[in-house]
Amino acid sequence: MGNRKKAQSSFLFYTKLDLVEALGKKAKNLQELLGFLKEVPSSSIYFHTHRYLRQHHFLSPEPPNDFAYWARGILGDKLLAEKLFSLDILDFKNLEELRSALIEIIEGYLATNPESMKWSVLSGYEFHFAKSITFVLPLGIEVWTLEEFLEAMKKISIHSLYFHMFDSRLRLGRGENDFSLWLKGELEEYELAVKISNLDPYTNTMEGLRQKMCLLIVKKLHG
Repeated sequence: MGNRKKAQSSFLFYTKLDLVEALGKKAKNLQELLGFLKEVPSSSIYFHTHRYLRQHHFLSPEPPNDFAYWARGILGDKLLAEKLFSLDILDFKNLEELRSALIEIIEGYLATNPESMKWSVLSGYEFHFAKSITFVLPLGIEVWTLEEFLEAMKKISIHSLYFHMFDSRLRLGRGENDFSLWLKGELEEYELAVKISNLDPYTNTMEGLRQKMCLLIVKKLHG
């Protein structure tokens, strides 16, 4: 049984290109890291919590964030690293919430481990802050029905999939991926939208995520 409902507003697929820009801010200790965390643009928070994921589209386990990696690999602070690793990015609706959580973890750690304020890294091992400048480009793919949506999902690039799954939810502050928003808003596919929202994009490869989404849509169309 296919779903022949046609949306009033189509879904337009986009892709993205990212340009990395160094901010000229480098932290040699936790106090400096904390200070810069409070002032860097939100695009820097996004970059340092998603850089690994963008670079390793085909790897899966859950990717680490740069702050946790620096705490463990450079500072050698396993306890702080574990606290930073434990952040579940899906818990946050926007980047300012994520920034606040990072700040809270480091402030709390410094309060209970004051000796860590004395630790500074050697020159060349500082945490270098950067941000990503994103260019959004239309793919020229427009769909109106669930059937058309499925066919498009099969052929879009992983960069387009990444943009609609990650950027809209957190960087753009929409709180949900573009696909689920359109499915429930235009096609009234509430159950399908929820199932797609419940997929954890941080523990799947991009191709794995695509396959799971397509399977959900196929089941809806023919189940």
